[in-house]
Amino acid sequence: MELAGWVQDLAVNLVASLIFLAVGFAIGKWRTRRQLHGRNLEQYDFYPFVADAQGFPQFSLELFQRGVAHLLKHPDATAANQMILLGEQNGVRYQLGAEALAAYERLYARHQGQKIMQDSSEYLENYRRVVRLLGGTFREMGIEILLHDLVNPTRSITAIASGEVTGRSEGMGTTTLVIDLKRRRMLNQDKLNYGLTIGARRFKCTTIPIVREPHGVVGAICMNIDTNYIRDHVLASREATEEFFRRYCATDMQLDENILSRPEYEKALAGKRHWRDEAAIPQLTS
Repeated sequence: MELAGWVQDLAVNLVASLIFLAVGFAIGKWRTRRQLHGRNLEQYDFYPFVADAQGFPQFSLELFQRGVAHLLKHPDATAANQMILLGEQNGVRYQLGAEALAAYERLYARHQGQKIMQDSSEYLENYRRVVRLLGGTFREMGIEILLHDLVNPTRSITAIASGEVTGRSEGMGTTTLVIDLKRRRMLNQDKLNYGLTIGARRFKCTTIPIVREPHGVVGAICMNIDTNYIRDHVLASREATEEFFRRYCATDMQLDENILSRPEYEKALAGKRHWRDEAAIPQLTS
């Protein structure tokens, strides 16, 4: 009788424990899901950048501290991840006082800051390769290609090819690009083939946003063509024009690959020279 009662008590306790475990697990999953579906940092009034008189963003340590305090009290994984990225990229550890630094360290530990930094760098690595290879394709032709890491507007340029076109280099920032791209995304607008006039300089540009959910626009690849260079230098003389197109057609290696469709491949073998070649194509003999 005593044994049966003991077994019954054990069963009741076990069921109760399983219920508490299930409830705790469900609450934990709900909290995690709620945090992961948070807001982007720029949606908060403590987004730690302010524009100076020329429109360039400046990192605000005061807003950063306000943001850390808020996110410790009101968890939001999306905003916290972005805050940590900004903090590390702007060297806040060397600027914060002891109390503020301790608060930031708590936020950093809670959201596994080291993993966030590694993940962000790895995510944009392939885009850096795209910039490097496209830049190598159009080298010394007045065509600049670069990558913006828009998580940190003050030092957004993380890769650049042919930087002599605008005089910029890695580590430099952007102006209102992140805000403009977010607005255009909401309006479903592309930023394609737009002109820029800066003093006497003229450019033709295209900007391709890099979107990563749930963070939204995290970067951008930009192509800037120095149109004055084309008009004033390349077209100014036959020699300059020939030199430009020698670079345009230059190759570094020769490969045996087919990039044509089957019909175009057959026309190429028959003598078609380029995509607009309308000349009569000799018929293949059987």
